[in-house]
Formats: sequence, C-alpha cells, structure tokens
Amino acid sequence: MTYNVHSCFGRDGKVSTYRVADVIARYDPDVAALQELDSGRPRTNRSHQAREIAEHLKMDFHFHPAMEIEDEKYGNAILSRYPIRLVQAGPLPTCKRRRALESRGALWAEVHFGGKEIQIINTHFGLNRRERLLQAEALLGDEWAARAQCRPPLIICGDMNSMPISPVYRRFRELLSDVQVSSAGMRALRTYPSLYPIARIDHIFTGPGFEVVNTTVPRTRLTSAASDHLPLIAELALI
Repeated sequence: MTYNVHSCFGRDGKVSTYRVADVIARYDPDVAALQELDSGRPRTNRSHQAREIAEHLKMDFHFHPAMEIEDEKYGNAILSRYPIRLVQAGPLPTCKRRRALESRGALWAEVHFGGKEIQIINTHFGLNRRERLLQAEALLGDEWAARAQCRPPLIICGDMNSMPISPVYRRFRELLSDVQVSSAGMRALRTYPSLYPIARIDHIFTGPGFEVVNTTVPRTRLTSAASDHLPLIAELALI
C-alpha cells in the first residue's frame, strides 16, 4: 500500500492516527509506504505519527523527516509485517527559486520476504514541474535505484504529484512497470482528492521479479474521510 495520510488530518479537520491505522488494518498490507507524517509538531499534538500507527498495527517501521525544524519533523515512513532494514534515507534535489520550495525526500528499506530481499523506495515529490523532473532523475540514478546495492526485486512508490501524461510518469515507465496498467484490460483508478478523485498522482512502480495479481483504490466512507488521498494497494506475486 502507498498512502498519503495528510498528517492524519481527516476531511472533518480532526487529527487521528487511529483512523489512518483503521484504513491500513482493513486492507492488511504486508508493507505500507506512508507520506506526510508529523513528529513533534504542535498542530498534531506533538505525536510521532509513524510510531503511533506502527504500534496500532504491530508493524515495524522506519521514518525519514524530509523537513526538520528543531524538534518538529515531517516526512515519510515504511511499515512492514516482515523483517525490515533501513538502507538509505535522504533529501531529493530542488530548484533554486526566489521563494524556497518545500523540502522533499526518499526512504529506501529492504524487506525480507519469501527468502528474498525486496527493495522498497518510498517518496513524495514536489509541486513544481521542473523540481519533480530533477527528483525523478535523482531517484532513478546512481544514488538510489541504479545503485549496485539496489538489486531486484524493486518497488518504487509514493505520491509523485504526477499524472500519467506527465514527463515524470513517462520517465518511470521507461524503466519500470506501473502496477495499475500492468495487464491488458486493467482499469487505472484515481487517488486524489479522496472525496471525488479526479487525479492519479499516487503510484506503485515495479521492476523485474513481480507479477501483479490485483490492484485497488478503496473508496469507502472511511477512506474518503481519513485523508485527502485514497490509498493505492497492489497484490504482488514474486516470480
């Protein structure tokens, strides 16, 4: 599952890690890649949201703050029901502009499953078109996905802020498969905004070694309320 949880702010304005955990628990993924998590921020009661959600679900996790100001942090996490090891976490490039853009980052973890080491990279790209291209090239480059240590099978997922018609999406498709269109006849579902989704900007891309069994974007009263994004879930079989 990849899921932008919007700092656990629901559409009703209430902050609830329990509600986000309920969404994840209902679909019971082995791995959940989450974006927009707070830690130590007054607006969300100074809670460590990744830790709270992982504890609710009894999952292991790693968290990386893309933004950090004193004790306040904001970033991404990977949760897993299987043994997980942090490989790398760090910032992604941005453009120089008169007005500074929000810092963005990525998190790479190795999940041990079925006798294999699965590489999973979770990210959240920026809102500026040129910035997103820089971030895509960086993530697909020698420091991340093209690094020798990043052996297949590989999953890259997250909120890319990029539609399927975008150069960023096309760049990923040059090297990886989009789980939502991996088989003929599959219908790709939109993920944003959660109440009336009109945009497909959350993605799961896979390298060789996977067969896509099924994908879904659950649109229920709970998922429509818990965040401004819907979760994207892929059932994958190791080949």
